[in-house]
Amino acid sequence: MNSPLLAPFVNDRRIWLLLLSVALAVVLGFVAIPDYAAIVFVSNAGFWFVLLAFVLFLQALWQTCSDDIRALRWRGVDWVSVGVIGAGGTVLLVHETFGFKIVMDEIMLLGTSMSMHLDKTVLTPVRGSDIQGAFVILDGMMDKRPLFFPFLASLLHDLTGYRPANAFILNGTLTFVFLGLVNRTGQLLAGRVAGWLGVALFAGLPLLAHNATGGGFELLNLVMILATMLLAARFIEKRDSAALTAFCFSALLLAQVRYESVIWLLPVTFVVLWVWAREGRAILSWPVIFAPLLMIHYPLQHRIFDLRASAWELGSKPGSTTPFAFNYVPDNLSHALNYFFGRAAEQPNSLVLSALGCIAIPFFALLVVKRLRTLAQESPAIVATTFFAPGFAVQFALLMCYFYGQFDDIVIRRLSLPTQLGMVVAVLAVLPQFAGPRVVRGLVVISMIGLLARSVPSMAAHAYSQDYLPGRETAWRREFIAEQPRHDYMVIDNDCILWIAHKISSTPVVQAKGLRRPALVFLMRNRAFSDVFVFQRFNIDADTGRKTLREGDDLGPDFVLETVREERLQTLTLTRLSRLKEIRDGGQSLTAPDPAVHPVPKDRAEIEKIRRAYLENYMKMLP
Repeated sequence: MNSPLLAPFVNDRRIWLLLLSVALAVVLGFVAIPDYAAIVFVSNAGFWFVLLAFVLFLQALWQTCSDDIRALRWRGVDWVSVGVIGAGGTVLLVHETFGFKIVMDEIMLLGTSMSMHLDKTVLTPVRGSDIQGAFVILDGMMDKRPLFFPFLASLLHDLTGYRPANAFILNGTLTFVFLGLVNRTGQLLAGRVAGWLGVALFAGLPLLAHNATGGGFELLNLVMILATMLLAARFIEKRDSAALTAFCFSALLLAQVRYESVIWLLPVTFVVLWVWAREGRAILSWPVIFAPLLMIHYPLQHRIFDLRASAWELGSKPGSTTPFAFNYVPDNLSHALNYFFGRAAEQPNSLVLSALGCIAIPFFALLVVKRLRTLAQESPAIVATTFFAPGFAVQFALLMCYFYGQFDDIVIRRLSLPTQLGMVVAVLAVLPQFAGPRVVRGLVVISMIGLLARSVPSMAAHAYSQDYLPGRETAWRREFIAEQPRHDYMVIDNDCILWIAHKISSTPVVQAKGLRRPALVFLMRNRAFSDVFVFQRFNIDADTGRKTLREGDDLGPDFVLETVREERLQTLTLTRLSRLKEIRDGGQSLTAPDPAVHPVPKDRAEIEKIRRAYLENYMKMLP
């Protein structure tokens, strides 16, 4: 502690305040708050924690970039690069249909953004109903997914009104932001043409197009990884409190995009400590000192994994007993190779990106080791890339140890996007060492040929997504929703969150035929909804052609259904929407209007009392 090198840090009271903030955040996040209280706390306060962090990030970003923005002139803009980014983003967006691609993730995120918009709570609605033209969320549950994406979607709802399509608008915008950041990274590492190469490589990646037109958080994750790395370079260059604040809060928000994105806090910490060591002093700002306290909701939300064993979804892979283990690695590696080099009809990959990335990675690893000894002489972008390189490696290793880490799986392959970002960064980083300008231009040409000859046909056909029946059924349901002139109907569907997120009353099958059956009878008898529809899937026997209801879709013989529309979305399935005409008990209809004539009291007070009692009962009966 008496070392002259450590004296400036030991004597800086702000360092001790930062350590106290970290200790307090650890105690509150991991020890002091019980499990169920933690969930309630995140539900009520999570939105405000993210909002405060986001506002501080934008403020710091403006403080560190405002001089550059003011100095910007139209004539100084690189319009060719802007055109490359615009063309690349357009290619990614025009060949895929906008829709919810990975249903469970994306619908849950949309539902959370809905509750954030309507009442600023963090809940996924599981009960909601149209009440005289106003849709009201009646009940919800805490979801395990981090909060930054639904928070941004909720801001779009706040500015433009609630629309499920706002998730697509957000991702469409992020697509161009991401390609802009890729272009900037390439420019800093290897020059202007290298920026175009990075854009071309990602424009030719069908998996990116698939996610750019969806409602998930993968694009935001890529944007925040690159933004944080570029802000690291800015902090290394500027070495002031504004740059530090923007950098740290970018990392804080990045950690709240995907579960594993918290990994990136490690390279962020090493960058800060390296700059402090070079400066011989602690560069700190008050927002950074208290930043750890703005992350306490993150570990509190993760208590869901302790409270709900099903949150790990181990049941989706029979035989899996633990989420992470080294014995998963060999099998996951073979699946990763199958994704990176599989046929275009089966995998939304880019052979050009995969080949260049696999060639560049070993050279990039050697370059990182070499530069660790000469960091003080390197450019800020190279230093930042050197520190972030292990982050890409750790994330890939973690996914290879994950029980469901098969990159060629139709649901899981989106998890390969950060790895492919690492591949592109590796290509851009090694170019100055091994290639001249002509080689870089040649790689751009090869990337364009790959894009036109393989990627565009693959994106246009999108055969790789046709086997994902839940996604196709979701699109089918949304077509039905769009065709209805009014939304005052109700749907019985085991995926009821989808309907509720579109402001349509819904309840699952198990509730409709069980505990909520009397309520459903009451609502139908009183014509509370213009119609009641039922969604079901039939599996077809290939030998006999016999149709059998999917497990969990059977309402039983007392529910009288009339087919409204049906379609074979896959060869051996039949997807059907039916109208619920009545509910019977043996030979008696329970939903027919009561034929008895009930006299209306003459006393107004008595009428008002009956009306209030009816409304209270009506609210209890809602799905």
